[in-house]
Amino acid sequence: MDTNILLESGTNELEVLEFTLGNNHYGINVAKIREILTYQPVTPVPNSHPSVEGIFMPRDTMITVVNLKRCLGMAESGDGKGLFIITNFNKLNIAFHVDAVIGIHRVSWESIIKPDSTINTEDNSASTGVIKMDDKLIIILDFEKIVSDISPETGLKVSDVDNMASRERCDSPILIAEDSPLLSRLITDCLKKAGYTNLIVTMNGQEAWDKLTEFEKAGNVRDKVHCIITDIEMPMMDGHRLTKLVKTNDNMKKIPLIIFSSLVNEEMRIKGKQLGADAQLTKPEIGNLVEALFRILFINPKRNIFLQKSEINKFLQWTRQIGCRLIASCSNFGKTVCTSTDIRHYCRSLDNILHIILKEFDWFLVKCSIHRKDVVPQCIIKRAFVFP
Repeated sequence: MDTNILLESGTNELEVLEFTLGNNHYGINVAKIREILTYQPVTPVPNSHPSVEGIFMPRDTMITVVNLKRCLGMAESGDGKGLFIITNFNKLNIAFHVDAVIGIHRVSWESIIKPDSTINTEDNSASTGVIKMDDKLIIILDFEKIVSDISPETGLKVSDVDNMASRERCDSPILIAEDSPLLSRLITDCLKKAGYTNLIVTMNGQEAWDKLTEFEKAGNVRDKVHCIITDIEMPMMDGHRLTKLVKTNDNMKKIPLIIFSSLVNEEMRIKGKQLGADAQLTKPEIGNLVEALFRILFINPKRNIFLQKSEINKFLQWTRQIGCRLIASCSNFGKTVCTSTDIRHYCRSLDNILHIILKEFDWFLVKCSIHRKDVVPQCIIKRAFVFP
């Protein structure tokens, strides 16, 4: 199935596949769909979740089949008919068994109605939005929540943060745009646990943009927001539209922006890169989000850009080369008796080496203590020559 219908990124539009379960109409973002297959027999898995019908292997790829009617507490027909909607999100391939597919609709995120708190509670919600179309309502299901209820391991990997060493408290303000109340709470809890305490939480891209424009009018947007974290799928304004607005604004374009979404795949990475996103991470990997913030806010505060792994490896390679030069030039310093010439030669070599580090890697300097020895040595301090 071709999911690349919306060629232009940042238009604040999405395409929704409408399908039915009984007499009810539901929707799913086309960006999540790989293909649609007719129903075929599946192999039941012992002791699996009640909502899991079983597994099947089209084209040598094992896929889990989830019965949506069971998930939503609806009566099953039991006739073995229907369709499989094969999806890919959170790095998972899952088939959802539905009754029929109606078609695809292109809609604006502004036209999607966010369910209120009476039916959209933090723990029990299965819907992310409602679309009114002609004389019917199409409910957009929260497929990430459905899957995480079946298998909690597929949700945010909070254990990744628990296993990290404690970090210094960071007061840099971080703006978060996330429409799911549950995920928003989990993300903020994880970031606070990792030391990021100054969080500005919004429920969608429009709220986040309103905050940014408010700070811009006050003339202090760069002081009020040091980094932006945004989901892609959100009512009113999606993450790609928010990214485009930020990166085309002269006062905001230097603010680092991280896309943190279950939709991040190769196609979405291309779109996000075109819009100027500084990093794009899949939603289960909260540990990678913490590391990305660490690199942006601590390791590279001067340029405010996302350091790639290759840059860190280059720095470590330089450090090793400089260490070898130090050992080679100071070989006489290991003698039992050292002359004043040996000491002077050692001091001059050390002085030159430190000067090289500061000249070549001035942008790599940090503004606080760093506990990750595998990222950068603690001994680098911004200073002039060691010896006169």
